[in-house]
Amino acid sequence: MKILSKAVLPIGFKAEGISCGIKRSGKKDLALIYSDSVATAVGVFTTNKIKAAPVIITAQHIKNGRAQAIIANSGNANCMTKAKGLNDAKAMASSVAKVLNIKTSDVLVASTGIIGKPMPIDKIKTGISYLTKKINKNGLNNVAAAIMTTDTAPKKVSVKVAVGGKSLTITGIAKGAGMIAPNMATMLSFIVTDAAIPSQALKKLLKESVDNSFNSITIDACMSTNDMVLVLANGKARNMKLDGADLKEFSQALSYVFLELAKKIVKDAEGATKFVQINVSGAKNDKIAKTLAFAVANSNLLKTAIYGENRNLGRIFAALGQTGINIIEDKIKVNCSSLKKKNIKIDINLGMGKSEATVYTSDLSEEYVRINARYN
Repeated sequence: MKILSKAVLPIGFKAEGISCGIKRSGKKDLALIYSDSVATAVGVFTTNKIKAAPVIITAQHIKNGRAQAIIANSGNANCMTKAKGLNDAKAMASSVAKVLNIKTSDVLVASTGIIGKPMPIDKIKTGISYLTKKINKNGLNNVAAAIMTTDTAPKKVSVKVAVGGKSLTITGIAKGAGMIAPNMATMLSFIVTDAAIPSQALKKLLKESVDNSFNSITIDACMSTNDMVLVLANGKARNMKLDGADLKEFSQALSYVFLELAKKIVKDAEGATKFVQINVSGAKNDKIAKTLAFAVANSNLLKTAIYGENRNLGRIFAALGQTGINIIEDKIKVNCSSLKKKNIKIDINLGMGKSEATVYTSDLSEEYVRINARYN
């Protein structure tokens, strides 16, 4: 696997991002990713019972395992907008489909931003008309910028991997900085590749990659309504069947892209000054390990102590104990790197088994409160 210094679109993909007037700031807020042929498509979505209109529509469109375009906006979540919201999400898909001469069901829709406000659909339709004419091979940077909300920087990762007799490209972008919790977070992520891979195999790799990346991060334990991760594979690299060692190599490259994007989200957490990796080992099973890791990662007392560089390890034990999971205090060993560093590692060995889990989080500062007290 070769990690590219600049994110590039795989063969057959075009993209662009523009401002269509959703954001008062005038910053980019509408983005399109397009494959010049129908791609294998898989996705995962928020488990929040309150789901935004684009989540509902995209979940319907992706059921057949295919897609050709992703249209995404920032600045408005199109959530809690009732029938109008659903119609607006459908209109976004149909507007793209009409201009690009593809099926409406092959267009996936994503939105992120403020909940409860009507979509300025006329601005979006006008933007789509302009945007579809601008898509190009070098438009990825503008797409990454157009999906940002409170992010301070775009998040992009690109790798090349030699498998199936060909060189394949996997490229991903993401947005997210706050309201981040597993299953999932206030985040959007779009991963595209020119690999040829069956839908079922890609779906399996997606679940594995998400579990170890986007479902292993937390900033504030708050789950959102709009989150989705979409993967499109258009087969343009014309590789041979991916199996055995080739499939493993591709899987490792895909997992790398997912995890790097997830880490970028945590490192860009609202108001954060520290990046924290929490490793729990010696657990009886994987579920217990991850539950305990998240209990520590979501402890506001610990997160504020880390921000204040206050080495109060008692807060780790308190977080572990509040889960109700049977643990033995005398067996637990905790090692924590210096809190004065930007990157902090906390290792917790329970001494009760062989399972382990890793979770990534941030500290909690006054700046996080300021940002979210005024967000509207």
